Amino acid sequence: MSRAREDILGKLEAAGGRRPGAPPAPIPPTARIAPRQPAGPETELTQLLTEIGRLNGVTRRLANREALAASLAELVRAEGVKRATCWTTPDLEAWGVAATLQRLGVEIVPGHADKQRVASCELGVTGVDAALPETGTLVLMSSPERPRVASLLPRVHLALLRPVVLRPDLHQVFAETREAGYTVLISGPSRTADIELTLTLGVHGPKSLYVWVMDAV
Repeated sequence: MSRAREDILGKLEAAGGRRPGAPPAPIPPTARIAPRQPAGPETELTQLLTEIGRLNGVTRRLANREALAASLAELVRAEGVKRATCWTTPDLEAWGVAATLQRLGVEIVPGHADKQRVASCELGVTGVDAALPETGTLVLMSSPERPRVASLLPRVHLALLRPVVLRPDLHQVFAETREAGYTVLISGPSRTADIELTLTLGVHGPKSLYVWVMDAV
């Protein structure tokens, strides 16, 4: 096996013009992509929401806690939410997300509960640690108060974000998440396609993604 491997690699090197043992050629400057330059904050936010919409996500901008409470009531009715699991971060607690859901008659399941119990929740509510406008991608870092199951197991995922989490590209995101135990990148609801490219949502994760921007809350 070792001899056959060497023969194959030798042929590939020869085809590429490399001598055996020679270092790989440097990457030409034309092959490198320059870091993305962000536009103004409002333009970046508009692009993020547009891209999320293209990925079958539902977006909304909220100006205050009253608007958040009304939107949660609407979501609970529309999606038939009886149980929910939420991050316990300072932002979500300050916005009163869990308390509002409880007033609406929704049972709150702790994120550290048995995974089957979390999976029985119709709704998972999280914050957002970073967002990429170019691809409509949300970045969620996991921790005890940020259980990743909240964004992966319930049928509906609601992500609440502040405009300050916008990032121009992945270079900055990777630098910020270097020490994170787990990082989840989300671009729209869970989706898969069969061999005939028939798209199906929700097979391997949430079927619906709601992204609400907390403008001045």
